[in-house]
Amino acid sequence: MKKFFTYPVFVFLFISFIGMMGFGAIVKYNFEGGEKYQFLQKQVMLISSVPITLRNMIKHRTLNLNKLRPLPKHKDKKRFEQFIENKRNALLVLPRYEYSLGRSVVDIIDLNDFEVIHTYQHHISEMNEQVQNTEKFPRLNIDHSPTRFLYGNALILNDGSLISNSNGPIFKIDFCSNLKWVNDEEKFNHSINFGHDGNIWQVGELKPYSKYVKRYQIKNFKDFAIIKINSEGKILFKKSVIEILIENKILPENYAYNAVYNNNNNPIHLNDIQPVFSDTEYWKKGDLFLSIRNQSAIIHYRPSTNKVINYLTGPFARQHDVDIISEKEISIFDNNNFFVDNQYSEVLIYNFETNKFKKLFNDQLQKENFKTLDNGLSHILNDGALMVEEQNHGRIILFNNKGQKEWEFVNKDNQGKVSYVKWSRIIEDKLFIEKFKSLVENKKCIN
Repeated sequence: MKKFFTYPVFVFLFISFIGMMGFGAIVKYNFEGGEKYQFLQKQVMLISSVPITLRNMIKHRTLNLNKLRPLPKHKDKKRFEQFIENKRNALLVLPRYEYSLGRSVVDIIDLNDFEVIHTYQHHISEMNEQVQNTEKFPRLNIDHSPTRFLYGNALILNDGSLISNSNGPIFKIDFCSNLKWVNDEEKFNHSINFGHDGNIWQVGELKPYSKYVKRYQIKNFKDFAIIKINSEGKILFKKSVIEILIENKILPENYAYNAVYNNNNNPIHLNDIQPVFSDTEYWKKGDLFLSIRNQSAIIHYRPSTNKVINYLTGPFARQHDVDIISEKEISIFDNNNFFVDNQYSEVLIYNFETNKFKKLFNDQLQKENFKTLDNGLSHILNDGALMVEEQNHGRIILFNNKGQKEWEFVNKDNQGKVSYVKWSRIIEDKLFIEKFKSLVENKKCIN
């Protein structure tokens, strides 16, 4: 009987052991942000991803893993169901992923009858070809390919054009979905809102970094910032949130370094900028309310003086949306990600006169099993009705001002596949609605 452990076998096992150590070292080096040996890193990471790739192909029964996967939570619900008939002169701007098309679209829905009156869907690959900043977006054609691209918080202008982003460049398309411009100077994401001066406030991530982050040469840090642009995509102002908090002595100067030391490259995560349009006893026109998720805090900030007026924490955790709803109140969409009692998302109202919080329609949200781990939003309409978006599960609910469910929408295609909705908004401006409907009636789009 021949011996198994011969000299050639020993050499083979020894070389294999050394090879496995080297393979593991390259994987570890890659995950720690190492920048050398890029060719080896790419090949090793490709090989190491084969088992999980095969598993996902089998699990999801598809060869195209770039395509977003269906969402399971509401697959047994109807696409749209109306419980209380109520004509509303309002438009729903609905960015959503259409699974049957394998791409994202923006529907404009008339809330009188919930009919889609217009859809935006521009040529994403052609837009990606115009992006020059490959250093900032090295994976653009992967992360922002047509099958993975998601419109976010689409903002409609008076001429029917649309400004949006997909956690990448910000861009503008016209009423007929023709690309007008793209700005790739920074990485743009989350909310997009008009300011009091007609310009646009947009969440962004700075690179090169701001001074307090750059000082420590921190790699892979998410330096969130408030960015103001005009309707032609020109950046007019930008300011790091880390800078704002350090300069207002809310955080220490070495905060960014300490955050990374404690394994957190994303200690801020700005997800909403809400501009102030009028003076009241509690704020001034031009102020901003900022939602910073990873501090579970709302900042009342005055750009004109670089002052933080209020820094609010409270009975909310990893919130995702803040709105001004009266002369003395704001609403906060709370993901409610505490360690305990965290089964449902909540909508909170904070009163600056009383310094107290209250919950809105909390029993109804619990009854609906409404929960987002992150993302999501709420919007209180002019008559006191409440719209909530369960982005992680592709659902939107509208409650009337008595807390009764008026309608429910689940983003389900004709094959029953549920997909994401992302940062929807309701427009109630009567003049805007009239003008937009006129554009729809007279549109001459050829695409």
